[in-house]
Amino acid sequence: MANTKPQKTVLLLCGDYMEDYEVMVPFQALLAYGVAVDAVCPGKKAGDICRTAIHIPLGQSYSESRGHNFTLNATFDEIEISKYDGLVIPGGRAPEYLAMDLSVVDTVKKFSNSQKPIASICHGQLILAAADVVKGRKCTAFAPVGPTLIAAGASWVEPETNKACVIDGNIITGATYEGHPEFIRLFVKALGGIITGADKRILFLCGDFMEDYEVTVPFQSLQALECHVDAVCPKKKAGETCPTAVHDFEGDQTYSEKPGHLFTLTANFEDIDASSYDALVIPGGRAPEYLALDRTVIALVKKFMESRKPVASICHGQQILAAADVLKGKKCTAYPAVKLNVVLSGAIWLEPNPIDRCFTDGNLVTGAAWPGHPEFISQLMALLGIKVSF
Repeated sequence: MANTKPQKTVLLLCGDYMEDYEVMVPFQALLAYGVAVDAVCPGKKAGDICRTAIHIPLGQSYSESRGHNFTLNATFDEIEISKYDGLVIPGGRAPEYLAMDLSVVDTVKKFSNSQKPIASICHGQLILAAADVVKGRKCTAFAPVGPTLIAAGASWVEPETNKACVIDGNIITGATYEGHPEFIRLFVKALGGIITGADKRILFLCGDFMEDYEVTVPFQSLQALECHVDAVCPKKKAGETCPTAVHDFEGDQTYSEKPGHLFTLTANFEDIDASSYDALVIPGGRAPEYLALDRTVIALVKKFMESRKPVASICHGQQILAAADVLKGKKCTAYPAVKLNVVLSGAIWLEPNPIDRCFTDGNLVTGAAWPGHPEFISQLMALLGIKVSF
């Protein structure tokens, strides 16, 4: 993330079984933009975890499974509202019980009374209703939350799609994580942020069981900056999905794996013209193992590297770079288990200690794992000349 002192500080209101994307994407995106973010949960302290839930639209409702563990970085009982410039409320199931917590309701009321920006998504609006801050305000949310908002006096805006977002005064509301790009952009601008240099076209190289965070966090973070971002996968077309994998660090000797969200592709791999893009991003996970064997993938990566356009690769993504023979003499990091691939390809290995370290060498940005997303995204932004200033 930005090396300068953060110019804005935001509070992120967390709880067990909040939606996985709805907490991590805004958290890491804002950090990448140079905003300080304190993530807190009532009854928990800095260093504790909140379990998250993966919600996937299914039929007339959604399915739920376990997501990543989210680590809090501040203590709820120690927060001082006056130090914060804005508040973010993720959705999921956590808001159902957080809306019953008087300390949470009081916190939200204080933000509202001070006219500081409040961004709430999906089921998070249950907390806004409980805090009595939506009367006369235009609000959207996940559709089943509508009756509660109407009962609380809000001017309900039916979400035409899951990407719907609404702003009314200092309150920004979104329907689901599908609308994160606009949701985050509206919040950044409400904080006084100005985005420059964002007229960029960025390509994501996807595959089945790529890591859940490692595709969606940078993808939506760059979209929020008004970049044109495409996601492609060999042998798949625009509108098709790739299943993702949740890789987490839970005390075992290696990462654990659980099923993740479904990620929707935006373009056809066969139609891609590398010359029309300004940068390439390669997520990690298990996808790189088989993508590294695909000659069309290798050719695409070589085109980007030979043209010296920015290439950002994280975790196991470096298996593809190694297979493409583009790492000789390059300073490079990766997930530690990929060190062998990196060293054998002739790269100069940089130890990822701590695991969130990322490095830039010329046009190449490499990271070890998703905890390093803030640095990973901000270093790519630097290569592309994208800035967020406050």
